[in-house]
Order: sequence, then structure tokens, then C-alpha cells
Amino acid sequence: MLIPSLLVFFLGASIGSFLNVVIYRLPAGISLLHPPSRCPKCQRRLRFYDNVPVLGWLWLQGRCRFCKRPIAIRYPLVELLTGVLFLSSFWHFGWSELTLSAWILLSWLVALSFIDIDTLTLPESLTRSGLILGLAFSALWAYLTAAEMAATAALNAFIGSALGAVLGLWLFNGISIAGAALLGQTAMGWGDSKLAALLGAWLGWAGLLLSTFLACLLGATVGGSAIALGLLSRRQPMPFGPFLAASGAIALFWGDRLIAAYLQIFFPLGWG
Repeated sequence: MLIPSLLVFFLGASIGSFLNVVIYRLPAGISLLHPPSRCPKCQRRLRFYDNVPVLGWLWLQGRCRFCKRPIAIRYPLVELLTGVLFLSSFWHFGWSELTLSAWILLSWLVALSFIDIDTLTLPESLTRSGLILGLAFSALWAYLTAAEMAATAALNAFIGSALGAVLGLWLFNGISIAGAALLGQTAMGWGDSKLAALLGAWLGWAGLLLSTFLACLLGATVGGSAIALGLLSRRQPMPFGPFLAASGAIALFWGDRLIAAYLQIFFPLGWG
């Protein structure tokens, strides 16, 4: 188990290294493939061993080999985070199609979160492609499991994914419109509704509603604390994408248990 776990972590960290490229270049409109990785300060091309995930930054002591200027600690942190998320998915789902789908979803969520932190935007190219992949994986999963479960159950699973995507768009667009009318300013970006649709496609409508509740709870807690500490003004915009992405990850791993616990507490005798 140790060797597979190390390999999975290294795979995730390597994907995280590419996500760093996406996070930096996509908002700037720079090609993701060309030019090769280089120092953003002196523009010197990095050597291949400087790009070893996490370890490369440690070997260089957080500084460019050529100009000696600092390399942001975010780079190894994104690699470490992605490696941990990949490893957690492997431990949680084992070797299965669910593991692959979790890796794809989590990679999209990491990239979107950090881009939103940097730019207060969620690129449509990422949200749209993530939504399409979510629906595609849902359809594939329904097809693969149709032989093991009733065909209607597999079809219902795909319909739940499609409904989750639609619900995400409607719910967050409604929140954005209502918030703007009540507050007199933009309450939520349109990119958030597309990220919600992405989560709905991957997690289904129940997972989307759980993610939305958790994201609002996290956002209110962090935002309220930041305002109370004077770190954020009441009118200052705060990216909501990271809270939605983090909540989506929670729903991915523990959504079924949380929903079951909620139903057990509030509906102990069932719906009837």
C-alpha cells in the first residue's frame, strides 16, 4: 500500500505543478504549453530537475536558480494540496472509476479556486469544460452500472446529474439577481453559478444543495471574522469560488454521510 500511495501522491503533485501553470497563465491569456516553464522574474527557462514537485522548491530554497529572487510559496503548496487530495481520493475510493472522476473534479476545483483568489473571476473555459466532463462521466457511470443495477436507477443517476447542473445555474443566478436588488451592488459573480452547475453535474442535485449550504456557512464565518478583525470592509468583494470548491470537495468525500445524518436528525421516521 505504501508504494501505490507514494505513486498516487507524486501523480497528484505533478498535476498540481501543471495546475500552477494554468492558474498563472490562463487569466493572462498565455498558452499553457508554450513557452516552457520559466522564472516569472528573469524569464530564464527552468531546468527539468527544478520542476520536481515540492522538492524542487525546497532544493532551491525558495529562490530562482539564476536571479535568486524569491519563488512564491504558493507553488509548492498547490502541488502539496493536489497530491494530498489525490491520495485522499485513492484511500477513500480505491482503484475505481470514482477515483479517476474525483481526481478530475478536484483538479478543476483547485485551479478555479486559486484563479478566483487572484482575479475574482472564474474562467468560463474551465467551468464549461468541467461541466461537460461531469455530465460525460455521469453518463459513462450510468452506462457501466446499468448491468449491475436496474437500468432505470442508472438513468435516474444521470438525470440527477443533469438536474444538478441546471439547479446550480438557476439557484445561483437567482441569488445573484436577488442580492443585487437588495444590496444595490453585485452580490455574486456569474462565474459562481457556472461553478455551481459544474458541481451539480459531478455531485447531483443533493450534493449541490449540500455544497451550497456548506459554502454559505464557510463564507459567512470567514467573511464575518475578517470584517470583525478589520481585514475586510463590508463593501469589499470576497471570492466565493474557493468556499464553493472546498464545500464540493467535502460533499464528494462525505456527502452521503452528511445527508444521511441530516435526514436522521430531522426526519427520523422518514418522509411519510
